[in-house]
Amino acid sequence: MYERTPRTTPNRDRGRTSYARAAAHAILDEAYHCHLGFTVDGEPRVLPTLHVRVGETLYLHGSPGSRPLLAARGDAGLPVCVAVTLLDGLVYARAQRHHSVNYRSVIAHGIAHLVTAEPEKRAALTALIEKFGAGRTADSRPPSGKELAGTAVLALPLREVSVKARTGG
Repeated sequence: MYERTPRTTPNRDRGRTSYARAAAHAILDEAYHCHLGFTVDGEPRVLPTLHVRVGETLYLHGSPGSRPLLAARGDAGLPVCVAVTLLDGLVYARAQRHHSVNYRSVIAHGIAHLVTAEPEKRAALTALIEKFGAGRTADSRPPSGKELAGTAVLALPLREVSVKARTGG
């Protein structure tokens, strides 16, 4: 179980919230993309990006010139919030107000750091390619040094994590 914190405690529908690692990992592993929220120069930003979970670290794919990657270069890292949602179905009701969706979602908070060690970066990118298609790394050329330099990876340790889901009619 992940520890419940003020940032991972919802204000409403608390019965839909879980802190189970297995549930969070299942959603993170099934989903291909996420939304990365961060602040740069006092301005909020949200970027869609690709992710892969390796153990208790979430790796986020990006461009070395993008705002979050530039902001994460310092030793302090970059405070972020990552949202992953799987939409499982539309829920229709007699009243418009009661229409809804069935979903499973993960929210993770923490400090993301730019991955600078080449072995970790290669391992994260390999894991991302394998997520897209098992065995794909064996059937494709690994990134050249120039391609590796043109790709950035953020690492977010999974510590403040919550799961929220809705099922049923």
